[in-house]
Amino acid sequence: MRINADFTKRAAVHFADTDWVKSPAAGVERKMLDRIGDEVARATTIVRFAPGSAFAAHTHDGGEEFLVLDGVFQDETGHFPAGSYVRNPPTSSHTPSAQDGATILVKLHQFDPDDRTAVRLSLKASGNAALFKNAREDVRVATWGPGEAVELDAVGGIEVFVIEGGFAEAEEDFSVWDWLRLPPGSVFHGVAGPKGARVWIKSGHLADMV
Repeated sequence: MRINADFTKRAAVHFADTDWVKSPAAGVERKMLDRIGDEVARATTIVRFAPGSAFAAHTHDGGEEFLVLDGVFQDETGHFPAGSYVRNPPTSSHTPSAQDGATILVKLHQFDPDDRTAVRLSLKASGNAALFKNAREDVRVATWGPGEAVELDAVGGIEVFVIEGGFAEAEEDFSVWDWLRLPPGSVFHGVAGPKGARVWIKSGHLADMV
């Protein structure tokens, strides 16, 4: 399976325009943003867990990071409510579930193979937050004021995911849970919407994909 798999091109997915697709686990559905591979894949996905649903225990050979968008996500290491950011490095394993339901943004098989840094963070209700940074990538949350013009260097590529509010880029409007990816060598030029925007940003990590 290949979805938005050409990393030399701009890619955008709008949450409201994308269908949910059933996963192999009962009660777990997905909206695929980008993907290379089948069930074991390099993937960026919005995943929705119905109350009481779970995945079988598994190991993340290529690592996993996720942002909890709503509900409470659970595994052996704890309970992660909306606003939680988690990195499970390569070779880690867990049994994910959601007793009362949850929706997460998750990225799989995108870590440096030698990365062994685990992260467990809870975002504040507003403001900016540095989530993770190393020589390969920078992950953060940014808050933009109403109508604010934003320019971001994307020399190593960039992804911008809307948590709250919205923005416009290249005459395209992005709202809650919409996703944009720009290729390495780009510059992000955006303007926050009338209610401002809170966005999850990952940059620098796509340099080896082109």
